Amino acid sequence: MNNPRELLDEKKKLLVGAGVNTRDFETRIPALVQADANIFCIDSSDGFSVWQKHVIDFVRNKYGDEVKIGAGNVVDARGFNYLADAGANFVKVGIGGGAICITREEEGIGRGQASALMGVVSARDEYYAKTGVYIPICSDSGIVYDNHMIVALAMGADFLMMGRYFARFDESPAALVKLGSSYYKEYWGEGSNRARNWQRYDSGDKADSKSGMIFEEGVDAYVPYAGRLSKNVDLTVTKIKSTMCSAAA
Repeated sequence: MNNPRELLDEKKKLLVGAGVNTRDFETRIPALVQADANIFCIDSSDGFSVWQKHVIDFVRNKYGDEVKIGAGNVVDARGFNYLADAGANFVKVGIGGGAICITREEEGIGRGQASALMGVVSARDEYYAKTGVYIPICSDSGIVYDNHMIVALAMGADFLMMGRYFARFDESPAALVKLGSSYYKEYWGEGSNRARNWQRYDSGDKADSKSGMIFEEGVDAYVPYAGRLSKNVDLTVTKIKSTMCSAAA
């Protein structure tokens, strides 16, 4: 097998995760279930909301525990406990710390990723001690280099969201461009007008807001081109294993 670490389901198909929102979930989620998606995540710049609970309630009422769905993003214990009590299978942590996110600059909300992660991890451990239910944590934002992954794991994250990391590779859908003597891949935020993800960021202030976002929370950027995914992932995994050995973890 060329990819011995690939994740497969019982039908030997690659596992697939899908992002959903709090607007068209009643049609989107059943369609994704029908298409054999394996796990879902409510994708939002601010996950501490009753709307996310509505989505989780819909999934639980329709599918019970058969469909796995995570929620987020949050940056503190209150947000984590709210989503955990709502029935989220995992919780995503991080607001405003992404490489192409400007939520902090535009709205003044968010939190440093290290502080957010440590606070939520502590809440996760307390929740487990109290209920016996372990809710995995995904650290989402602030990962630029391989050592950042290791720091996030050391702080207690169970897994990582790495948009910038994967945007650099041949397999990403963005264009390869040459700037000066170097090659880059295009990379843009979900909150940018280029992405036009109004369902994630629209404030609903105007009746015609579906035609576009009122203001941006993300920007366009470039990331250094890094070649094939498989070669880079192998190198990253080797670095993580080496660090774990050094730390006797």
